[in-house]
Amino acid sequence: MSRIAKEPVELPQGVEFKLDGNVVTIKGSKGALSLQLNSEVELSQEDGVVLVAPRSGSRFATAVAGTTRSLLANMVQGVTEGFERKLELVGVGYRAQAQGNKLNLTLGFSHPVVYEAPDGVSVETPSQTEVIVKGTDKQQVGQVAAEIRRFRPPEPYKGKGVRYADERVVIKEAKKK
Repeated sequence: MSRIAKEPVELPQGVEFKLDGNVVTIKGSKGALSLQLNSEVELSQEDGVVLVAPRSGSRFATAVAGTTRSLLANMVQGVTEGFERKLELVGVGYRAQAQGNKLNLTLGFSHPVVYEAPDGVSVETPSQTEVIVKGTDKQQVGQVAAEIRRFRPPEPYKGKGVRYADERVVIKEAKKK
């Protein structure tokens, strides 16, 4: 069996777990998230702990059980603490400005780039070269950050572009005469 699936998912104080058929709903202080379960996975709740188990001994069932356990743990963390991803803009004249759920980016193009964040995700700019993407759904926060980065990914010669705060860009050596 998956070693990840064997570990229980602890529900902190104030988190509500509801299993309705094969749909799991988790509610917390930051919001509510739901997940459609695979038919190969079985869930059980006992005093503040959710246990995930495969229905059969097949390799697919154990793999899906581990994935489901990770998704449930991410949902619990999302509704209690939330997730955030930091992006940095590196380059002369590269700026970002948040206006509600819209992000205005100046990335060296002839036009400004306007990105509208989906519901459930907020975009903040503490400084002109920093962008913070926050939300309850880990997958959605990562997807929004990747879409913003895709407008101008870091290039390998000068390192200019939009990069994750923890990303290391390896600079190539310029061509020699």
